[in-house]
Amino acid sequence: MSGKKMGRPPSENPLSERIYLRVDRETKEVLDQCAKQMHATRSEVVRRGIYLVRDALKK
Repeated sequence: MSGKKMGRPPSENPLSERIYLRVDRETKEVLDQCAKQMHATRSEVVRRGIYLVRDALKK
């Protein structure tokens, strides 16, 4: 038997960094609504938002 492990191959860009933040109820509800409409996770919505802000600042 070979020494290779079975399972998923490692990601090229692992999501290993964590950010914790606190929001009020209204902000959380807006985030949840956006995630539902985009068929995405909360984390994905936040990541996309970060890049939108960065791009807006470059202009």
